[in-house]
Amino acid sequence: MRLALDHHYSQAIASRLRDRGHDVVAARERAWHDLSDAALLERCADEGRTLLTNNVVDFIVLAQHLAEEGAHHAGLVFTSDASLPRTRSTIGTYIELLADLLAANPGQTSFIDRTHWL
Repeated sequence: MRLALDHHYSQAIASRLRDRGHDVVAARERAWHDLSDAALLERCADEGRTLLTNNVVDFIVLAQHLAEEGAHHAGLVFTSDASLPRTRSTIGTYIELLADLLAANPGQTSFIDRTHWL
């Protein structure tokens, strides 16, 4: 599984996951932070990257539209600030949870059209 972090997440998460041997990029590292949600999801699909995002409302709608059109996405992993805030103090928690998820899904196509809550 290849992963991209939406712009709401610390680049340190991507960096530390790469240090552990995982293929992870942050939207800001790739200058994807200015892309529309649809363009970001398409870019991730083109690279075979599952997207980690907190923007559930918009990405659920986009995923539904893709499904209706017979198109695909490379997967979505959602978080909620209520259960897992995006703060400096939770960076380590994100790293551990994502490392476990990446290890459990080693195939590049293991998350196609899937959604998952972290």
